[in-house]
Amino acid sequence: MPRRVPRSRAALAAALGAALTAPLALTAPAAATTAYTVTPLTFTVRAGDRTCTVDADLYRPAGADRDHPAPAVLGTNGFGGSKDDGSTDAIGKAFAQRGYVSLVYSGLGFGKSGCLISLDDPETDGRAAAQLVDFLAGKRTADDGTRADYVTLDGAGDPRVGMIGGSYGGAVQLATAAVDRRVDALVPVITWNDLAYSLDPNNAVGARRVPGAFKWQWTNGFYLMGEGQPLLQPSLDPSRINSLACLHFVTQACQTVRTLNSGRYPADRTDQLLDYAHSVSPASYLHRVRTPTLLVQGQADSLFNLNEATATYRTLKAQGTPVKMIWQAWGHSGGLTDPAAGELNLGQGNLETSYVGRRVLAWFDRHLRHRPTDTGPAFAYYRDWISDPDDTYATADAPPAPTSTLYLSGDGKLVDNRTKVTRGSRTYTNWLLPSSHSESSLAGLIGLPDPAPYDTPGTHLAWTGEPLTRPLTVVGAPRVTLKVVSPAAERTQNSDDAADKLVLFAKLYDVAPDGTKTLVHRLVAPVRVPDVTERFTVTLPGIVHRYPQGHRLRFVIAASDGAYFGNRGVKPVTVVSAPDDTGVLRLPVTGG
Repeated sequence: MPRRVPRSRAALAAALGAALTAPLALTAPAAATTAYTVTPLTFTVRAGDRTCTVDADLYRPAGADRDHPAPAVLGTNGFGGSKDDGSTDAIGKAFAQRGYVSLVYSGLGFGKSGCLISLDDPETDGRAAAQLVDFLAGKRTADDGTRADYVTLDGAGDPRVGMIGGSYGGAVQLATAAVDRRVDALVPVITWNDLAYSLDPNNAVGARRVPGAFKWQWTNGFYLMGEGQPLLQPSLDPSRINSLACLHFVTQACQTVRTLNSGRYPADRTDQLLDYAHSVSPASYLHRVRTPTLLVQGQADSLFNLNEATATYRTLKAQGTPVKMIWQAWGHSGGLTDPAAGELNLGQGNLETSYVGRRVLAWFDRHLRHRPTDTGPAFAYYRDWISDPDDTYATADAPPAPTSTLYLSGDGKLVDNRTKVTRGSRTYTNWLLPSSHSESSLAGLIGLPDPAPYDTPGTHLAWTGEPLTRPLTVVGAPRVTLKVVSPAAERTQNSDDAADKLVLFAKLYDVAPDGTKTLVHRLVAPVRVPDVTERFTVTLPGIVHRYPQGHRLRFVIAASDGAYFGNRGVKPVTVVSAPDDTGVLRLPVTGG
């Protein structure tokens, strides 16, 4: 039964927060029977330029004492949650039942914890978490004098501690490890690598300093939730309040959202936006992270897609940080509260009986209990076309690179050889209102229906392949190299406002024999073209998808998308094809 659509601002924030934090409900299965006690605690911490209270619960397993210490697990909530929601509370229960000392807390600015929301800034949220690590090390007490002298130590002041959590509770792990080398194991779930890409993505390769297309639905949903915290958790705590113009976030976060909503990208404001977003993103501080990390990312996630985890994985691996990665089924866009059969269902706590759950337990077993446990392959991915829940994951040494090449023919066909390319040109133009639809980003979270993806004729171009003679499995991020002609965009692209550059949206459909189209997990690649006079390459969001025999691939570039801000003004676009000069689509194809 659909949920009632919340009408008030506070109700919407509460509903959205509950939905986004739901996947972290790590209720333990009956097999995990270690008894434990729970003690509410508060800690006074220094976070950036403020001092505030952190609200926490300490789960102490039976038998853990100074003579029988146990390793610890630290966790916090997703955006909008707290230690008291069912998800975060369940982290404490699940790992205490498995013999870990568990400390769960409300992140800064959420629940009853003070300070402003600072988007998991390592110098604020990371250092606040490090002060909780001090408590687990026995270096400090809670505000009431409670001391944890029963946590396994690797040395004086160095506790054996791992971290787990999802989304907002995932990035804070990397932020903490960047400022505190004492953390021994991380399991970040469905989190980001670079907020500039997450909220304002530009999928053009090499366009890091060119802003993208604003993901306005996701961003404003979170902003509303954050600004609504004083209403959801009434408090006179002055550390929680910034100003009337920016109630509950740090000022730079509010300024960033206002710049994005303005639809304008003058150079000075764009530099401030990008610099701030990068500064609170793992992409800017991963070089300081040496903690073994198990990344778990969701295939159904238009907020933090697979490319984010892949970027983090590659950076950590290149610098020698122990890292492995799993692409599970569910993410922010689907399956949060009802994962597929056999998937880790954190609401049921099926850690021992799900593939991802067993991998998490093995990761902590190896790095926190120092047992010679096999932690599994470097890379694993969920396959939704496999019916046996015990065989849904395939493994590999690394995410596959593009290996299969297709060409964009002038007659709208997608062909496998340049000699098959027909010479020709085709044109589309944008409207002043969105004419394509991929998703309503918040629809599934607040109980609204979401129309199927569509593209309005005349506002997009499509290239369609022949029916497949055998199944085709794509695992990873496709890439396409394009050259477009747009005199209108060429005239405006060198203005002082980057918003005058051309915007387009690239995507891949699966077309069934009956003509039914599937946009895999409703994922698109927004692009703000750096220079329309030059060829450019686009990295599409990573997918795991099997195109069945008889189906056809369809590649589309569209002028707009309702979930994003698009072009300023009307900018017709022409694509010219010739055998020796045409667009090239590369797919990471595997036999798995």
